[in-house]
Amino acid sequence: MSERSIGKVISVDSFRAYIRLDDDLKSLYKSGYEDIFEVARINSYVIIPIGSDKIVAMVTSVRAIDETEIGKNKEAIFLTKSARYLVATMIGTIENSGKYVQGVYNYPILDNPVWYVTSQDLDNIFDQKKKEDSEKINFEDDYYLPIGTSPSFSDYKIKINPDKFFGKHAAILGNTGSGKSCTFASIIQSMFDFDYNGKKLQNAHVIIFDTNGEYKQAFQGTKEAPYKNLELVNPFHIDKDGMKVPFWFMNFDDFDFLFRPSELTQAPILKTAIGYSKSESDSTNPNIVSKHYERFITTILESDDLFMKKYHKPSSSWVINPNNEIVELSNEIPAQFTDIKNQLRLLGLEVNKIKEIKIKESLESYYLEYLTQKEQSKKTISESIDHPKYFDFSELIANSINQAIDDSEGSSQKIREHLSTLKMRLHSYLSDERISNPLLLSQKEDIGNGLAKFIAFIVGDFCKVFKTTDADILSDYHKKQLTKVDCEKLESNKPSQVTIIDMSLLPYEVLETITGLIGRLILDFASRFPESDRGKLPMVIALEEAQNYIPEKNRGDRESIAKKVFERIAREGRKYGISLLVSSQRPSELSKTVLSQCNSFIIHRLQNPEDQKYVRQLVSAANEDILQQLPILPQQHVVIMGDAVRTPVQARMNNANPRPNSNNPKFVQNWTMDLPVDFPNYEKIAEAWEKGEKYKPIKGDSDVQKEE
Repeated sequence: MSERSIGKVISVDSFRAYIRLDDDLKSLYKSGYEDIFEVARINSYVIIPIGSDKIVAMVTSVRAIDETEIGKNKEAIFLTKSARYLVATMIGTIENSGKYVQGVYNYPILDNPVWYVTSQDLDNIFDQKKKEDSEKINFEDDYYLPIGTSPSFSDYKIKINPDKFFGKHAAILGNTGSGKSCTFASIIQSMFDFDYNGKKLQNAHVIIFDTNGEYKQAFQGTKEAPYKNLELVNPFHIDKDGMKVPFWFMNFDDFDFLFRPSELTQAPILKTAIGYSKSESDSTNPNIVSKHYERFITTILESDDLFMKKYHKPSSSWVINPNNEIVELSNEIPAQFTDIKNQLRLLGLEVNKIKEIKIKESLESYYLEYLTQKEQSKKTISESIDHPKYFDFSELIANSINQAIDDSEGSSQKIREHLSTLKMRLHSYLSDERISNPLLLSQKEDIGNGLAKFIAFIVGDFCKVFKTTDADILSDYHKKQLTKVDCEKLESNKPSQVTIIDMSLLPYEVLETITGLIGRLILDFASRFPESDRGKLPMVIALEEAQNYIPEKNRGDRESIAKKVFERIAREGRKYGISLLVSSQRPSELSKTVLSQCNSFIIHRLQNPEDQKYVRQLVSAANEDILQQLPILPQQHVVIMGDAVRTPVQARMNNANPRPNSNNPKFVQNWTMDLPVDFPNYEKIAEAWEKGEKYKPIKGDSDVQKEE
């Protein structure tokens, strides 16, 4: 194999080999038996043979160093000799069987020969060998899904293993305009294009949090040019009108984050009040006797015999009035005592049965029963606070908070004063349509089968719970979406494999709450599957502009509720079949917890030094050399590393078709063209804006068509 030799190893460390090229190699190419081979181009490969194995190293640096020969004759003048050197990062090993594995387990020695790479080696590295007709794809081990091509070897496709890409979380990082949206759309489109041992995807669940309203076009296309796999994917687009998240699905952490009660006074009262509201919606829960009537009873129980004798009258009925007095009643109870009578009945105590001296003994017996019941009731209320059960939000403000104040320890008047600002805040949220509409704060009745419908609505399985006779906010929106002209090929009787949630018009105040709530509901839903079914409904949650949802630093003094949820998904989601795909232009601002759980990275151009440094910290030292080229990567070019690929590699991503609606504006072209007099339509754009909507041109309106 000496004819393949191009140089020798002169130094080696844990992941780099320093190579001196042979002096007789006069160019950067060498003629071989089959072809002419490159030997020293950045991102190309060299082979370092070790016994029967071959180490694959990626060229990351090429340099020439002048060397001067000093002869014995000092009077003689010698010209300098130029020696050429390569620095190559060792990335993998081609075993004797021809199988390529990532990593190095056997290191070269000094003067180890170095070979140029052949097409056979590249076939092994890029897994380019064609399978026989009888040979099926091994979904777990094979790297088979093409998502791009190699810039250095244009005939070779870059392939990923989708199970490894989605199974352990992934990140797409890069500056704005570097092509992140197209990369994500291209990968998902490639998934639907591919043939999986004779089958197509039919039960995928990809949920996209679309921050900028870009992805509808990528998975539906337009009326003139619909997406070729529209019928297969059956995408479901949820816009501002459909983004209704019932507030009663929130747990107390969600309420606490949204309404910002003070920790010492307001939060405990709000928590109790929500518990009362949710428990009252369930008739099986024991009722609570208010603190007011508890004091009446304890007054009697603590009194002495003289007190009892003073009020003892044979053959009489007794009741405690609001002035904490025992009064005698005959026959029927007057109307003003009805409420007191009802409260005593909660103890199982009929007032017309309390006679003679037995009143104290009766109250003692019933009071013990009351205390037992009260403890059980408190436990039930505590458990129900986080249950996704409907309650009337206006009743929470009007009654439940007052009841919680009555039942609290300490001065009710002082507590009411402390609660006044919280009640004002709740009232303002209820009256603010920007907040109350997406959270349904004004909803006066439960949605039938609401929790199941909402989960199915988000996941893309609404057809499994939808009935044509249903008339609720989710069902009505579903029917409306399926009859739109630009979605006329969509079907209502099969799942949607891609759900696009347009977050672009949601108010900032509820953005994190809604995003976190949806994420938590999906995780809680998947975690409630029977153990035998765990992971059988894999889902991908894609967070576009992820720094909005999972920031490393809190905005203000409160930790983001969305960050808490998605960090939990990053830690626990894999075992339930939930994967995160985070996309961001500022990786240094993302949660370290989430990014540390990502096992695959697709990295576009990054020019910010902080972001570059942060990304280098996420990957192994062996890959740092490859990342040196991040600042100069062209658009659509990426560095891919991690479990999803056989080896760290630079790739030119496949084109997305259709593209997301994220094209760069064409300044000069638009500045030099003749525009219609009424473009833009200021009046109609402003009119839609005032209604909190996006302007949608209709036939007859002037509009400038975008060039795709």
